[in-house]
Amino acid sequence: MAADVIDYRLIGDDMQGVIITLDPGEAVLAEAGAMMYMEDGIQMATTLDPNNQGGGLFGKLVGAGKRMLTGESFFITLFGNTVNQRRDVAFAAPTPGKILIADLKSWGGELIAQKDAFLCAARGIDMDIAFTRRIGAGFFGGEGFILQRLRGDGLAFLSASGTLVERELAAGEVLRVDTGCLVAMQPSVDYDIEMVRGVKTMLFGGEGLFYVKLTGPGKIVLQTMPFSRLAEQVIAHAPALQRQGTSRGLIGGILGDQG
Repeated sequence: MAADVIDYRLIGDDMQGVIITLDPGEAVLAEAGAMMYMEDGIQMATTLDPNNQGGGLFGKLVGAGKRMLTGESFFITLFGNTVNQRRDVAFAAPTPGKILIADLKSWGGELIAQKDAFLCAARGIDMDIAFTRRIGAGFFGGEGFILQRLRGDGLAFLSASGTLVERELAAGEVLRVDTGCLVAMQPSVDYDIEMVRGVKTMLFGGEGLFYVKLTGPGKIVLQTMPFSRLAEQVIAHAPALQRQGTSRGLIGGILGDQG
């Protein structure tokens, strides 16, 4: 199914949102709770099968179950223009930062994203889960065992914390990245987790025990401030929260979600 060709404009600087303008009959799918406002004529519907791919109820439930594994909600919300005039619907990113506009054509028709990055996309974009290639990456990576896969030929919008950094890795080029800083990558990029070498480095380096090893070729996008890191800084400077036991221990910080 070809994706709808939608128009958009970004609003804001460090706390961005996106306004999608839909022609009559066009639609956009979004993560539940992401909508900021919609004009009269936009109809909202919650569905298990936003692209009408069929497969019966069991197939739809399997797809929804996969979405839950990525940390997203069970259902997808579809916003469609039901009138004969162009109408707007707006979505807001859940954390301070930037919105990545990903034209999947320029990504080769597919990208892999961290599990909670999806904000919205043109109807026709297919969402699925993407398992990491190595068991070690799944158990020890900050992003957990599950990543999200987006396929299609239209626009997808991903939310990132902090500032976006885009890199194009050459074949065989290696980049080591903090586990929470990876936002998206092409499927041609090899993703693995490596342990920081040396006991002193692990305990006192301040970068945690593991990092992501990315090997090209392919495009990657990073974020400068994972929201979990910002939350940890807030807790670290709030003694009352520390006394309540909300600060994570060393092992919890390593194995918990850092995306």
